Amino acid sequence: MKFSILIANYNNGKFFKTCYDSIIAQTYDNWEAVILDDSSADDSLEVIKTIIGNDSRFKIYENVENSGVGVTKSKLIEFATGDICGFVDPDDAITPNALLSSIEIFEKNKEVVLTYSKFVKCDENLVPIDIPKLTMSVPNHDPYFFNCPVHIVHFVSFRKSVYEQTEKINTVMRIAEDQDLYLKMYEKGKVQFINEANYLYRTHSGGISQNENRPKSREYFAKVIFNAMHRRNLKTVNGKPVPTEYHNSAEIYSLLEYQSSISFRIKKKLKIFAQQIFS
Repeated sequence: MKFSILIANYNNGKFFKTCYDSIIAQTYDNWEAVILDDSSADDSLEVIKTIIGNDSRFKIYENVENSGVGVTKSKLIEFATGDICGFVDPDDAITPNALLSSIEIFEKNKEVVLTYSKFVKCDENLVPIDIPKLTMSVPNHDPYFFNCPVHIVHFVSFRKSVYEQTEKINTVMRIAEDQDLYLKMYEKGKVQFINEANYLYRTHSGGISQNENRPKSREYFAKVIFNAMHRRNLKTVNGKPVPTEYHNSAEIYSLLEYQSSISFRIKKKLKIFAQQIFS
């Protein structure tokens, strides 16, 4: 089973060496790394090519013009030749067992379409700060699951063959393209949590989803959730009507406020426990 590591780069060549080192250190060796540079405005492409050298496991492509992360990630999946795909940002890194932990699950359970793990929040030098508690197991086959609050996050991997059965990434959802992908995959089978911190997430001023981009990300995420509600033909959520047209993020998030209640959290944990016992 081949793993395609997908890397969307834009002006992150200065961080790539650490990412590269983490990839070649993998304990699972049947992989390829596909890099698509989104018309970087600096010397990132030259830096990356120098680091890779003649290693044929790395394949580099270029966008003719800057197209955004949604378009770039969509193209990366198309370029991938592996059975399993997983995104790694060029300014981040993965632990040595990241690929193996995921592959073992896909080989063991054909119903699993997506896996995800914990991640380590790091500073700009990739020095660990902490392991956020937000990543955890989620219930499967729940039409009212929208990954809000976010539980499915780095390191995510998925079956390419199943992805091909979806509407694929909505490239308009620029910053929330990952959440769009997760929800579409969720609708096609089981997702499984890996209780390991397999991803090193670097926080710095140039991060796509960080700092000034967070409000934009929240707005796009609301649109992703709205689209999922309509894709699943939901007319109401917790007794409240689902709007026929998207107006604003507040309207969408208000539909999900009940999911933060203690009673809902208890029911969710019981459901997850039952599914783990009887699956």
